[in-house]
Amino acid sequence: MRVGLPRVRWRERRTQRRGFQLLCAAALAVLLPTAVVWFQGGPRLRTVADAPAEPVVLVFGAGLDGGKPSPYLAHRLDAAIALYKAGRVHAVLVSGDNSRVSYDEPDAMRTYLVQHGVPADHVVRDYAGFNTWDSCARARRIFGVTRALLVNQGYAIRRAVSLCQAAGIDSYGIGVEEWHDRTWQAGVVREIASMDKAILLDELFQPDPHLLGPDEATSLASAEAAAP
Repeated sequence: MRVGLPRVRWRERRTQRRGFQLLCAAALAVLLPTAVVWFQGGPRLRTVADAPAEPVVLVFGAGLDGGKPSPYLAHRLDAAIALYKAGRVHAVLVSGDNSRVSYDEPDAMRTYLVQHGVPADHVVRDYAGFNTWDSCARARRIFGVTRALLVNQGYAIRRAVSLCQAAGIDSYGIGVEEWHDRTWQAGVVREIASMDKAILLDELFQPDPHLLGPDEATSLASAEAAAP
């Protein structure tokens, strides 16, 4: 028994060491993409006050509440309104989910913008922005966007910038800050997985958006031209 005891302990220590190594590898796999996104997106963050002048601001969808923009989405739209009224952009591209008749983010976003002073003909709608990568890829490939300001919540704006840069859009991000409520907490947790997907799937393989469709670059060009 005494002879076998050191072997048992050695095996236990080897198992523990392997378990620790696997844990470290898993943590690295999760955290490395997050670090890459923060490194890529961080230097290109701005505020409404110091944002550069660009042709368009891209606003990502964030859910509806009774057919109207959710509070989080309304905050994004408020930032876009401020950018437009400050003369930082000529047009607003709203990108959201309209995968079913009863749910229409882009039209709700456009209505909100118009109600708050943005001319209707300066708002262009993307009805197939089902996720951040789709919104960025479609903005470039369908709407011909090459330079843009982006608006998203603060915890997600770096990923938006990183993805739009990968899609071929020279981007600067404006992060909208929120109270640290349950929605914010859930968003922060989801963002870790989203950053992993952004680096390991979207940026690496650059898949086609779920929907493409006809070229609509002229609609955005017309909106830009209509601006004073």
